[in-house]
Amino acid sequence: MFGKARRFIVGAWFSPARCAQLGVCLCCVLFGTTVSAEIVSARYTEPTTRYDHGILGDAIEYGALEMRLRNGQKLRLTLPESRVFEDIAPRLVDVDFDGLPEVTVIETSIEKGARLAIYGEKGLIAATPFIGRTHRWLAPLGAADIDGDGAMELAYIDRPHLARVLRVWRFEDGQLTHVADLQGLTNHQIGQDYISGGIRSCTGVSEIITANGDWSRIMATRLAGARLISRDIGPFFGRKSLEAALLCDD
Repeated sequence: MFGKARRFIVGAWFSPARCAQLGVCLCCVLFGTTVSAEIVSARYTEPTTRYDHGILGDAIEYGALEMRLRNGQKLRLTLPESRVFEDIAPRLVDVDFDGLPEVTVIETSIEKGARLAIYGEKGLIAATPFIGRTHRWLAPLGAADIDGDGAMELAYIDRPHLARVLRVWRFEDGQLTHVADLQGLTNHQIGQDYISGGIRSCTGVSEIITANGDWSRIMATRLAGARLISRDIGPFFGRKSLEAALLCDD
């Protein structure tokens, strides 16, 4: 019905009960008693064409997120009709350093555009604001303690085809706080069914790897206090050049 759909199951990132809170339905299919709430994998389900953006190369997005726990329990979070997961795959990352991963996703409001959201087994934990306009998207880069302050930072490119702004947020005390922005960077081109770049640590210092705004150079960006500082580390010559940079091959 929908044609070829993007669908991935991931393990990590470098009588249903209706839940009215936050406009989602979190459904549980039980396979024994709840012994461990550790999320071990996640995938998008319920492909839909209700959002006509197609930024990832097709008309298909997703209406639900399925999380599998270590004890075999499956949890399904279903979005309202006004939202979709406009994403390639959910990402597992331990944002609060408690030893148990959470799920990070691109969640899009049909009217207000995309936001970066963090979900756990009980539902939404925290999210950035929606960009504010339909057909506006963001492309995640990763999560790490980028500045070594003991808290997790999450990085993405806000509107990688238009604004090209690197944004960094810090997760602390159960919420996301904006840290810093830097213009002129990107990690996605319209129609690509993948997101480039990421976060690396080559010499004990974390750097965010992206292309520059016109895709001619590879940029490595560090977080210093409340400032993002970029340096040019070489020419961009395709997807593999960014992958090599992430492996510190520059």
